[in-house]
Amino acid sequence: MKRATPPSCPMEALLRLITGPWTIYILWVLSEQGPQRFGELKRAVPGISTRMLTERLRMLQRAGVVWRKQAQTIPPAVTYGLTDRGKELRSVLDSLGEVAQRWQAEGTFELAPVSGRQLNGP
Repeated sequence: MKRATPPSCPMEALLRLITGPWTIYILWVLSEQGPQRFGELKRAVPGISTRMLTERLRMLQRAGVVWRKQAQTIPPAVTYGLTDRGKELRSVLDSLGEVAQRWQAEGTFELAPVSGRQLNGP
């Protein structure tokens, strides 16, 4: 199995971290709604599988972006939230949210590209 070469550019490393499948959505939910139990988080991210959510949360936890707290109960109550490092992304998420709302109001997403067609331009 070939190992991926670590990115040499900090921006590339950050983008690789946050642009994985579902990652920004998970970060946005935790940023907007605060700490969440696993089941609550899964319901807040419609369409994500349990396996994918678990994988993304583990990756974010290893990166120090998300914390995990497991209560010693039966069944275990596991809660996730943003660390200080994760909270640093709040302004980025807010800016993306503003752009998304503006683009939605402009109808951009109704014109989503099909088979590689461009939205606008030559």
